[in-house]
Amino acid sequence: MRTILHSDLNAFYASVECLYRPEIRDKPVAVCGDPQARHGIVLTKNEHAKRYGVRTGEAVWQARQKCPGLVVVPPNGRNYQRFSRWVRDIYAEYTDRVEPFGLDEAWLDVTGQDGARLADELRRRIREEFGITASVGVADNKIFAKLGSDMKKPDATTVITRENFREKVWPLPVGDLLYVGPATRRKLTQRNLLTIGDVACCDVAVLRGALGKAGEMLHTFANGEDRSPVARIGEAEPVKSIGNSTTPPRDLRCDEDAKYMLTLLAESVGARLREQGFCCRVVQISVRDCELFTFERQARLEQDTDLTQEIAACALALFRRNYRWERPVRSVGVRVTELSDRRNGEQVSLFDAPKREAQRSLEKAVDGLRARFGEQCVQRGMLLCDPTLTGAKSEETYVHRALGWVWR
Repeated sequence: MRTILHSDLNAFYASVECLYRPEIRDKPVAVCGDPQARHGIVLTKNEHAKRYGVRTGEAVWQARQKCPGLVVVPPNGRNYQRFSRWVRDIYAEYTDRVEPFGLDEAWLDVTGQDGARLADELRRRIREEFGITASVGVADNKIFAKLGSDMKKPDATTVITRENFREKVWPLPVGDLLYVGPATRRKLTQRNLLTIGDVACCDVAVLRGALGKAGEMLHTFANGEDRSPVARIGEAEPVKSIGNSTTPPRDLRCDEDAKYMLTLLAESVGARLREQGFCCRVVQISVRDCELFTFERQARLEQDTDLTQEIAACALALFRRNYRWERPVRSVGVRVTELSDRRNGEQVSLFDAPKREAQRSLEKAVDGLRARFGEQCVQRGMLLCDPTLTGAKSEETYVHRALGWVWR
């Protein structure tokens, strides 16, 4: 039987900030985005802030209503990456199977070792060597190990076994299960599936009818039958999609506004495709209006591409076809999927090939200039029409990788 650990660094960003600012260590602290740029949400909070009811994901003004003395600090990504790397170096001393899940979480396969004892040792070392704490779940699969690390915080070890998982796991809300987001939770709730135990005991055919293949996967997860391996250190899963999203400084109110932002995002996505040697076949947009209603749409391209102008044109066509401007738009995103390795070649029209190669050469030249002199050294003329709007930074650069969940 395998022994899997899931280590979760408690209130990671806030904990690191308190190390650099000892004067705020005993105060309620939240790491937040910039409210002036409309990115003012709580990214993480410490235990002191948690006692006031401050929640991750809520607006800064909401958090301050709950906790008037809240200390708000901006994020410092370089420090978080540095601490994350140091902690992973500790993990690597015990096993070569360490699979990160974000900066602050990781699975470890320590089969053949005493999982509970090792979890306690890892927590002690992280606390003593870095001044932050971790919670560690111990189980025979990745799903239950992650649930265990969430059960008791901060600085705790939770062991889930084949003998006790029904008592420990099944009463938990279904939303605690990995990959059950708000939409999936709503579908399960509509069928009166409120706990993980409800999903575990539900007929697989019912779940498959409600959620497709994902329903079968969740049934497997809920019963602790996940057999997916923990990746080895340095073992990269294939990239499945690349995208960017942003909340601009003001709401978008017309097609011209949308064109500016979608082009800006498409430039970033196209540059990432070319940098990594990929082409895409599907372009997807996500749109959130001022009342936070969100939808996604996607379209399949006639041929694989890594060209910014083709990605932007497809994204804009999707937007114009699907959005009627009943309300202003608060945020937008562009993502590409069905990636292929450009080195394997692409099928192109005989007449289009020279034109597309010239465009690719131009865009790669711009990529090189921006890499050397900064993102703003070369810009499209249209993006200078409203510099306040198009000066927005991407909130998120995300690369999705395949997760090889295996079940019997």
